Amino acid sequence: MNKTIFEITKMDCPSEENLIRMKLDGISSIANLDFDIPNRKLTVFHSGEIDQIEKSVIELNLGGKKISTEQTDQTEFKENENQKKLLWSVLAINFAFFIIEMTTGIISKSIGLVADSLDMLADSFVYGISLFAVGGTVIKKKRIAKLAGYFQIILAIIGFVEVLRRFFGNEKLPDFSTMIIVSIFALIANGICLYILQKSKSKEEAHMKASMIFTSNDVIINLGVIIAGILVHYLSSNKPDLIIGTIVFALVIQGAFRILKLSK
Repeated sequence: MNKTIFEITKMDCPSEENLIRMKLDGISSIANLDFDIPNRKLTVFHSGEIDQIEKSVIELNLGGKKISTEQTDQTEFKENENQKKLLWSVLAINFAFFIIEMTTGIISKSIGLVADSLDMLADSFVYGISLFAVGGTVIKKKRIAKLAGYFQIILAIIGFVEVLRRFFGNEKLPDFSTMIIVSIFALIANGICLYILQKSKSKEEAHMKASMIFTSNDVIINLGVIIAGILVHYLSSNKPDLIIGTIVFALVIQGAFRILKLSK
């Protein structure tokens, strides 16, 4: 058995972990994958050569780079029986906040909240692909990934069009208080998701939870919407809301292209 360590510089949250798992699924030489998200490290236990695994990791464009390969005597790995239950939990939380943020975003006229809801939906897609395709064929997983990726791109493009319409139009200011309050709850929800997922790791890694939260793109986006809400209030302008919305839509499209790579 060989043990190869990769550095994944763009592995910021569990969504990237699921993307990597789906990409490497089906490679028979892999015995186990061990993820260290805070330190952006992936340890692959495998037999034979590393070439196919390394190529797959690089193709994801997550900044993957092989650090070392060495032999190991470890042949048994503790499987987490609760992994599927944990994925269902974070899927439910993300999808619930997609509905909450989309609804409140439309009512409060906040592009930032609408965009953040799509980011939540994007995470739901990743967890959903992992769940619904469990035990399925690689072809089935690729078909689901393709549908999810194109759906995200369509929603993000609609979002960009709405940003342009509001930028050049004379729109009413978004409700800054709704933006801030809902984003705070979304921030808490993301923290809970990361905590739940961290429970699937060994207890020795539990102290890394705080680091995971602060390095998560989702948390940064939530903070961005909160700041935008404050600026909307003090500047009496909808431009901060439009700016954060544009940034998040771009991130959603970037995530969609990552998912589409899995369908190739």
